[in-house]
Parts: sequence; structure tokens; C-alpha cells
Amino acid sequence: MSDRTQLAIGRSTISVPKLTKRMLQVLYAVVITAAIALVIIVLNNVLTAKGGWMQGITAWTAFIQRSDILGTMILTALVTVATLYWPRGNGK
Repeated sequence: MSDRTQLAIGRSTISVPKLTKRMLQVLYAVVITAAIALVIIVLNNVLTAKGGWMQGITAWTAFIQRSDILGTMILTALVTVATLYWPRGNGK
């Protein structure tokens, strides 16, 4: 069994180790989660009496730099990716 897999980037594919592909999937999940949090926090600050766009971005920056928030995001992404691929590794 090969320890490599295909990573699709645009119209081309690259052969990479499975661990690299899984870590990229975790990174994508963390980035998407951070972007959604950015939208929610900024819109919350814009729609309430707290302030405007810049205060929202400042609040998001303070939120996203907390180690417990980053740890939770990374752990959630790791568990999700592991849960999705764990049954596939047990045979065909």
C-alpha cells in the first residue's frame, strides 16, 4: 500500500505523502473557521452600538490570538479529519 496520495491544485495533481495532505486539510479547516469568526465578530460590532469595522477587526485579532481558541480550532480540525479518514485505513 502506498503512503502517497494525490493533492489536486487547480487542474493539476501532485503526489504528496498522506500526512502532508491531512495537515493541509487541517490548515484549510482552521483558516475557514477563523474567516467565519472574523465575519461574525466584525458584523456584530458593526450592527451593534460597539463600534465600526476597525473595532471589529481589532476584537477579532484579540480573539484569534488566544491560545485556547487556536488550540480548540486545531483540535477540532484534527479530530474531524481523523474521523473522516479512519474508516478508510482499515481495509477495503
